[in-house]
Amino acid sequence: MTDVIKIANCSGFYGDKLSAALEMVEGGPIDVLTGDYLAELTMAILYGQKMKRNTGYVGTFLKQVKQVLKPCIEKNIKIVSNAGGLNPAAMADAVKEIAKELNLDVKVAYIDGDDLAPRMQELQAEGEAFVNMDTGAKLADNKNKLLTANAYLGAWGIKEALDQGADIVICPRVTDAAVVIGPAAWKFNWQRTDYDALAGALAAGHVIECGQQATGGNYAFFQEVPSFDKPGYPIAEIEANGNFTVTKHPGTAGLVSVGTVKSQLLYEIGDPAYKNPDVIGHFDTLSIEQTGEDRVYVSGCKGSCPPPSHKVCINTLGGFRNGFEIMLTGLDIEAKAKVFTDAFFNNIGGKDQFDDVSIELLRTDKENPQCNEEAFARLRIIAKSSDKDLVGRLFSAKMIEIALANIPGLGPMNPIGNGESFLVYWPTLVDSQYITEYVHIDDQVTEVTPTSQLDLETVNHEVVAAEVPAAPTGEMVSIPFGRLFGTRSGDKGGCANVGVWAISEEAYGFLHEFLTVDRLKALMPETADLEVVRYDLANIHSLNFFIKGILGEGVASSVRMDAQAKTMGEYLRAKVIEVPAVLANKIQ
Repeated sequence: MTDVIKIANCSGFYGDKLSAALEMVEGGPIDVLTGDYLAELTMAILYGQKMKRNTGYVGTFLKQVKQVLKPCIEKNIKIVSNAGGLNPAAMADAVKEIAKELNLDVKVAYIDGDDLAPRMQELQAEGEAFVNMDTGAKLADNKNKLLTANAYLGAWGIKEALDQGADIVICPRVTDAAVVIGPAAWKFNWQRTDYDALAGALAAGHVIECGQQATGGNYAFFQEVPSFDKPGYPIAEIEANGNFTVTKHPGTAGLVSVGTVKSQLLYEIGDPAYKNPDVIGHFDTLSIEQTGEDRVYVSGCKGSCPPPSHKVCINTLGGFRNGFEIMLTGLDIEAKAKVFTDAFFNNIGGKDQFDDVSIELLRTDKENPQCNEEAFARLRIIAKSSDKDLVGRLFSAKMIEIALANIPGLGPMNPIGNGESFLVYWPTLVDSQYITEYVHIDDQVTEVTPTSQLDLETVNHEVVAAEVPAAPTGEMVSIPFGRLFGTRSGDKGGCANVGVWAISEEAYGFLHEFLTVDRLKALMPETADLEVVRYDLANIHSLNFFIKGILGEGVASSVRMDAQAKTMGEYLRAKVIEVPAVLANKIQ
């Protein structure tokens, strides 16, 4: 068997299964245990914790360390995690205390250099405008208070720490895939220009970063999953050339299939030229094949030089908001919604006093309802303001005042907010010349320079598009979109992506021709006025749609019911479309 490094991921988000770390260590042989805890919203949560308790790191990770540290040292399993969050130094100290309590000799490293908040004025004076990647606005023109600013670091600091003998590497805001790329680069001593190998590890890291989403979780064709009773977490067995196998421990539930891997590969991406500070991985060049039960082999991912900039996650204080949701019942729903809305805003002094007002009428009611609940529609009203008093207790009181003085059939009122502050995510870039990673181990500090600043030979990759099968023709029939196509959707700042894959070559031929941007907008009318970009990944019979601005200013401030765009894919799959009968007849 080809020499591999087995990297197991035990966490896909802050709040994932606490016992997963021990299960991965005890469930079978692994070389590295990783955990991904940091979403864009998580950085804002950790900021609040740092201000209140001077932590700023993922506290649950320490509970996992207590459970697995002894067996990891005994089995020579490295631990690499981004749980350090906003305070990796304090996290490292806490891990050392745990090792001391357990009477274990453990070498702990931590990395920093990601925190740009103290340097923002200096960097702006140097000409860094921190342009919002979603809106094009400059940070200097934004009046919100800056809370956090963290660059997404790469993998070479992790490799350096492991080269120096670290047993545990505590990372700050690194890219999600860096915790996988770093150990693979350490194992095989990859160099900065081993771009194809690095691109493969980047793909591996992207596939396993969200934990059980690669082993059947949130999978469109969920009926294929034998059991959801304690699904396994994913393991990437990476080879020296960057090719890898995705699998899970034997005896665990869930599923590793071409479909589960493909869906996760499409998750939360834009351009298939997937950017990372260490390499650009071209996801439209790789191949995916089933090689055994719960074993999927991914190969041939091409890589090229990393970009000259690092992505930066900035969180700002956006102001305050309040809102509510009421049930409207029966006939004349739209007229009832208007009467209630007009009365509420007249009662509170008008809409114009607020910075932003969102009004949504959700028509969940049915004609000739067969039960009380089928007569309900929902009216959601949310207001934002920089003035906390405008959206405070008075806002809620004015809504309650008209409860007995307005429309018939007014249902229970559910508050959405109570005048609390909300954060605004500001995705941006910084020139990599301003980034240095610092590796701290044994009271020594090692500086690590980004690849793009090393004056290495430029290596780019020209993608040769895979052949698109011909679309079948003939008699057309109506079926739900999701009977032929899987989807996976998610948030990217204020934008969202919907990845779509076909269940067969023939179906992809139809999909490629049928699902244009205009067609997507017709099927999903809420995207009609937004910029939508389509990317083709014919190599894996997929399309990816990047929908700009649909989430407003990001998850923390979005007023959509699904602020993270997790449901958009399944919404698309529910649409009824016309397809060639020859395709419909092959559905099992």
